[in-house]
Amino acid sequence: MTGQEDGAPRERRTRLRAEGLLGGAAVAGPRPQRPRAEVPGAVRRAALVVAVEAAALAGVALLLLWLTVTSDPDSVGRALAEVVYVSLGAGLLGAAAVGLWRLSAWARAPVVALQILLGLLGYTLAFQAGLPLIGVPVLALVAAEIYLLLTPEARLAFFNR
Repeated sequence: MTGQEDGAPRERRTRLRAEGLLGGAAVAGPRPQRPRAEVPGAVRRAALVVAVEAAALAGVALLLLWLTVTSDPDSVGRALAEVVYVSLGAGLLGAAAVGLWRLSAWARAPVVALQILLGLLGYTLAFQAGLPLIGVPVLALVAAEIYLLLTPEARLAFFNR
């Protein structure tokens, strides 16, 4: 006995019988192609700005890790927690950059929320901590990102999704 009756393998007949009993489709058809929306230039540039921010934040995380390992922090746990938080922020920005590049609807809200937080950080660094060489570039990136996401073509691209 070869395990075939009526020209069909036994496993296939069993699967088809189970799908018929459980309400599954016997033969799945090809998936229809989804139309790919063209991503506007402003959204592409916004994704690039977010990618630059993610890379900078990853660099800061590596710097913090190096400082934690080579120095004597008051609390190693807190120092490592800071590294983890900064790394998570970099990862979130990186994922959001990919989402913006693909025009994913979920990506815009986290980017705007993180830009608000980065704007507050940049303001604090530039004007209250006396570090304008760090704070002003952060503020410039935040302003560019918010501008690019609020252009009419970017808003329409996300509205039409």
